[in-house]
Amino acid sequence: MTRDLSRLLRPRSIAVVGGGAWCAQVVKQTLLMGFPGDVHIVHPKGVVVEGITSVPLVEDLPQAPDAVFVGVNRHITVDVISRLARMGAGGAVCFASGFSEVAAEDADGVDLQAQLVAAAGDMPFLGPNCYGYINALDGALLWPDQHGCTRVDAGVAILTQSSNIAINLTMQLRGLPIAYTVACGNMAQTSQAEIALGLLDDPRVTAIGLHIEGFGDTCAWHRLALRAAERGVPLIALKVGASEQAQRATVSHTASLAGGDAGAEALLRRLGIGRVRDLPTFVETLKLLHVAGRLDAPTLSSVSCSGGEASLAADTAHGRKVSVPALTQTQRDVLGAALGPMVALSNPLDYNTYIWRNAEAMARAWAPMAADHIGLTLLIVDYPHTDATDWECATLAALQVRAQTGRPVAVVATLPELMPIGVAQRLIAGGVVPMNGLTEAIAAAEVAAHLEPPVARAPMPPGLAREAVTLTELEAKAALAGLGVDIPKSVSVEGETVPELDGFSPPFAVKGLGLAHKTEAGAVLLNIGLDDIEAALSDLPGTGAMIEEMVTGGVAELLVGFTRDAAHGFVLTLGAGGVLTEMLADTVSLLVPSDESAVKRALTQLKCAPLLSGYRGKPAADLNSIVGAVMAAQSYVIAQADVISEVEINPLICTPTRAVAADALIRIAKD
Repeated sequence: MTRDLSRLLRPRSIAVVGGGAWCAQVVKQTLLMGFPGDVHIVHPKGVVVEGITSVPLVEDLPQAPDAVFVGVNRHITVDVISRLARMGAGGAVCFASGFSEVAAEDADGVDLQAQLVAAAGDMPFLGPNCYGYINALDGALLWPDQHGCTRVDAGVAILTQSSNIAINLTMQLRGLPIAYTVACGNMAQTSQAEIALGLLDDPRVTAIGLHIEGFGDTCAWHRLALRAAERGVPLIALKVGASEQAQRATVSHTASLAGGDAGAEALLRRLGIGRVRDLPTFVETLKLLHVAGRLDAPTLSSVSCSGGEASLAADTAHGRKVSVPALTQTQRDVLGAALGPMVALSNPLDYNTYIWRNAEAMARAWAPMAADHIGLTLLIVDYPHTDATDWECATLAALQVRAQTGRPVAVVATLPELMPIGVAQRLIAGGVVPMNGLTEAIAAAEVAAHLEPPVARAPMPPGLAREAVTLTELEAKAALAGLGVDIPKSVSVEGETVPELDGFSPPFAVKGLGLAHKTEAGAVLLNIGLDDIEAALSDLPGTGAMIEEMVTGGVAELLVGFTRDAAHGFVLTLGAGGVLTEMLADTVSLLVPSDESAVKRALTQLKCAPLLSGYRGKPAADLNSIVGAVMAAQSYVIAQADVISEVEINPLICTPTRAVAADALIRIAKD
């Protein structure tokens, strides 16, 4: 169900229920923001706050309010929400805590949070255990504490599951215009994705930043991603928290590698949501997107008057998914004319200080760096907090470069505190991005240059996990072969009697069955000749054995694994395979279903990818066979989605003509 949040988030009338200090602060902050609509107070004792006299009951309000801050205890909150819903209020913020976070029940043992949701019916509410929101566009807020927001005409929206982080973000002094701040609380009824959908209806929102502790309904996030792409509003996430999978031991390599954060990373990538890892980069990325939008190339120019800063910029970009390309001949010609023969021309550029204080000359020298093939030009300027008078030339030159070239331009302070807020606001007004911190600026550029549209098809939900059993290797391979996975010719062994091997070609692999990690248990013997099979079987651990032809001509070994992730759906993990899988930890994770093009892209992102394309004169692997094996295994997972827990092929031996599952594991629910 998609609820209409427009009255709640963009109200014309506000009511505050309760009379404590928190409620008084809501009234005070609302008036300070210059809210133009009506503000009412509901309290049975006739309190007066900021000159406004309360009415005893919500039914005594002159009309059904658009937005209500409910600041009473948890038991009274349920009753108030019920009455607001009946009278047709637009929505509410439930401030009280003590609901699902403490598993609260009433005297009859009924879950209080469930009661609250039932009481609200179709009326949307935020929380409980929620600070509410600030709408700095319209001066409307339901917020019981201090904040640092000021009125803006347009800006970014920030949604967080932490009220304290929300407060801290409003206090930033980096020039980021914040249009909305929303603390989501327990999200008993209205989820973070649904709130973000409601904010997309406001054309003044330029980007949305999401501090996410958990996703919940991945289909709701998919709807958000599609709508945001349609509206041209980029989404950025600071995802925190480790999943349960990272905390428990598993029988497969895949589960240990795909656990924790891999599912979240795969989901965000699939949704086209850019990911950052810390709050400073969160703010700087939102600022970059607000001013410049998505970058059209992952390329940077760096301009400074110091060789040290030029080297620092190059080193900071090194290892990231951005490049600092060499100057073109056209750039060199124009730069040479602007700077003369005394300046060494390169990117990063150290233009020295010959032209300092001459804004026109600085702009002529900087403009060639903002070429059409450059995604973002970084003008490194640290404004002193003692006397920045001489730095006015840099501000003017940056504004001229932006006006002349029309390309994305940022003024970057290497230290965050060396970007004055007044300068930042002037730069934003002129279309230049003020960036606080060189590391954060380059990290933000990396995110903004790699935002992709969301995958149209929603990821598969994981369904309910069930107690699982592990198939034998023979059973697992047979199941996968039924959908097209190439497997070696093999035969099971009864007792210690060597079966007939007519039609088999040595050398052989002799394996013990019934073991999770056969190599570690010494249950895999390779390069066994026909005459040595009986001796090999005699010392083999396990509850059975098998003999199979060895795959020859391999140029690489891969891991192909699928795990049921309760938070994110089925995760497909591709990685370097064989006995060093976990040591190398060279993996890329996707969500099921993924198409062939996504699988091919993922394979190119592996560190072992050069082996697949032919490394140092060796033949290349058959990429089509590899992708075919992955897609066939995925088909099995989709067909058995209700019962599958894990599927793993490790190694998938890749040859110039085949991709063969040399080992396989399947964990599937009991009958």
